[in-house]
Amino acid sequence: MAAETVNSSADEEIFDPAFALHRGGKMAVRATVPVNDRDDLSLAYTPGVAKVCSAIADQPELVHDYTWKSQVVAVVTDGSAVLGLGDIGPEASLPVMEGKAILFKQFGGVDAVPIALDCRDVDEIVETVARMAPSFGGVNLEDISAPRCFEIESRLQERLDIPVFHDDQHGTAVVTLAALRNASQLTGRTLGQLRAVISGAGAAGVAIAKILVEAGIGDVAVCDRKGIVSAEREDLTDVKRNLAGFTNKAGLTGSLETAIEGADVFIGVSGGTVPESAVATMAEDALIFAMANPDPEIVPEVAHKYAAVVATGRSDYPNQINNVLAFPGIFAGALQVRASRITEGMKLAAAEALAAVVADELGADCVIPSPFDERVAPAVTAAVAAAARAEGVARR
Repeated sequence: MAAETVNSSADEEIFDPAFALHRGGKMAVRATVPVNDRDDLSLAYTPGVAKVCSAIADQPELVHDYTWKSQVVAVVTDGSAVLGLGDIGPEASLPVMEGKAILFKQFGGVDAVPIALDCRDVDEIVETVARMAPSFGGVNLEDISAPRCFEIESRLQERLDIPVFHDDQHGTAVVTLAALRNASQLTGRTLGQLRAVISGAGAAGVAIAKILVEAGIGDVAVCDRKGIVSAEREDLTDVKRNLAGFTNKAGLTGSLETAIEGADVFIGVSGGTVPESAVATMAEDALIFAMANPDPEIVPEVAHKYAAVVATGRSDYPNQINNVLAFPGIFAGALQVRASRITEGMKLAAAEALAAVVADELGADCVIPSPFDERVAPAVTAAVAAAARAEGVARR
């Protein structure tokens, strides 16, 4: 049916509402000032605009006050790792980038511009984004495949004096930590008492491991397709070798099934399937965050047999680990204080604020707020702005 809808506009409208919704794109640019007569035109454009340009040339920091720079983010991709679709290219990624942009606006009040780049070389991407950066207050990297995403983000953070944030890594990590904080509290434990297993050593898995260690997790082992990432393995990339250096304090080796035995927490960001026989070996009151979408690594019906709390990446189950809970407020807070970067402390503050939103409402089906909870963005924004000031990266 989907193929038919692409070929026939009538069928698009009749059979698939997604095509009807996306026709013409999901966003547009609108003016915030009137241009209705000659006086308006002379202020919005020439000659009035020349005064503002000259002032900014003399005092570059005025660009934040007299342009949209301080409230707009570039959403940048190369189309190499889009959702669960994989490497579909820049044009096919645009609907997702538009979607991300409207979520920025809807949930954080932040304007965003989707930018899909027709290049894959790390040097070219870094150079292109750096040359565009004067137009934006922040850069959200999106759907760029690992391991290139790590280097691209790191190099742009070093080169630019505005926040650069790869949401596939850090947005997922922030929301996961927030949900895990509440789930551990609900079951009468601290993070320091938990041993976690992460299935997936890509962008999200690495970032989740880092933030859990920063937050004080008891131990965490990360598994890729070849098993537990450990220092003994000789096939590790530089990223995984670094990962092995700060995870897996227990020194586990072997398969995912080996790692999961006796574990308190399972976090899935890889796809694939974990057999029920392995799930049954987890510790009592296990916490299962099976976040592959649309098919969780452990289906909720199985997870509930063994877990006290179950979370997924899907919107049709409770406890959805959804990045929209994090990135709008994180950028809103960073832009509010004109932060030069997004620090680990700002991410931890975002997770703590997000967890606190539902601290008085905790239950097995409520360890993380709904994306439509209006308390979320203000809480995250305020926490991130305060952390930026405390860490000395705020400029106002």
